[in-house]
Amino acid sequence: MPDSVLASLPPLVAPPAVAEKPPAVLDAAGAQALVDSFAEVSKGARYKDIGRIDAHMARFIALAPLCLLSTADAAGKQDVTPRGDPPGSFKVIDAHTIAIPDRPGNNRLDTLRNLLENPEIALIFLLPGISETVRLAGTAKLSTDPELLAAMAVQGKTPKCCIVMTVRQAYLHCAKALIRSKLWGGDYAVAKSSFPSIGRIIGDQLGYTEDEKKAADTRTELAYRDGLWAPLPPA
Repeated sequence: MPDSVLASLPPLVAPPAVAEKPPAVLDAAGAQALVDSFAEVSKGARYKDIGRIDAHMARFIALAPLCLLSTADAAGKQDVTPRGDPPGSFKVIDAHTIAIPDRPGNNRLDTLRNLLENPEIALIFLLPGISETVRLAGTAKLSTDPELLAAMAVQGKTPKCCIVMTVRQAYLHCAKALIRSKLWGGDYAVAKSSFPSIGRIIGDQLGYTEDEKKAADTRTELAYRDGLWAPLPPA
């Protein structure tokens, strides 16, 4: 980010407090009473989980370029990660099986390590222009099946592995959240220049020197340009 843009940004300050004291939270009995106070679930909502991927959901997933993937370790500590790909990369194999390619990342491997300990997984698929989403839950294992990986190649680059999920829960989720967020309308879009680069943000968090921040920015730009489908050589 040019120095002129950096200079134009407001100074970094701690987020303002919304209250002078920590928020009050409900005890177990109060929380149960709150949950019990909601209206009865509608028939459509109660039975919308059909436990399989039907033709409608399969088409939605085939067109979707983005999903949010949730896993947890053996202790239940959760992680959610976005997975983005060209449409057609998320493979519906049959009504109860789907495969998600694992593209190059930062090698933290939070998702893969979690699945070694705990096979439970959940996905939300998003399709630009459509405010409903598809939600799946089930269990997953890792695969290096060469035929499957070849079908997931982009620009001639195959993923190192993929996640094969056995679907237990499958349904369409209503559009209220995306309507409220105006996600596809751009109403709440923020100019890229309103934030420092990710290299500078992480550099501030980890105490990098100015040279280290610049090097991180250079590495990030290279990864975004040349490392989307295959890992970059070690720095």
